[in-house]
Amino acid sequence: MVTFLRLACRKVALVKRIEQSRTKLYRMAYAWCHDEMLADDLVQEAQMKALQKIDQLKDEAAFDGWMYAILNNAWLGYLRKTRPSEDIEQIVISGNDSPEHEMLLLQIDQMVTQGMAKLPNAHRQVVSLVDLEGLSYGEVVDILQIPIGTVMSRLNRARVALSKSIRKSRIEQRNQSLAGFNAQEKGAVNKLRMVK
Repeated sequence: MVTFLRLACRKVALVKRIEQSRTKLYRMAYAWCHDEMLADDLVQEAQMKALQKIDQLKDEAAFDGWMYAILNNAWLGYLRKTRPSEDIEQIVISGNDSPEHEMLLLQIDQMVTQGMAKLPNAHRQVVSLVDLEGLSYGEVVDILQIPIGTVMSRLNRARVALSKSIRKSRIEQRNQSLAGFNAQEKGAVNKLRMVK
């Protein structure tokens, strides 16, 4: 009787943890697919599968990795069925800071989002698990079912590619700003000539 009661309490606690994992799973799914509706669908599918397979979780300390592995399987299933859209959703950052600060944050967010979208799926998954979620290499190995050397290699390549992409975006923005300034200056000079 005590064992049955203990198992029932454990199951209730796990169901609650699965429900509470929604935010973390959504953040990860969105980092992988860059589509709000698809991320929501992937999270719902992962939570449903977790509830169906709740008895398979033997070690509660591995709960987060178990949930991410289920989410990864849902994502891979989606990729097998159809090619996902790589459209980048614009994220509006709101806050009490100045408009200039908000614009800077938005530009940084867009550069990172665009850089992530350009990464191959395998690199995007590894960098989001390690750098966004703070998981260890060992946890990523368990979630993605790949060797640790592959995790480290993909992470390194993803970070280098992201860095190059962000640097390129910053240079393009700077050049556009200079071009706009030069055009304004040229227009002002032409107006002055017309006045004389």
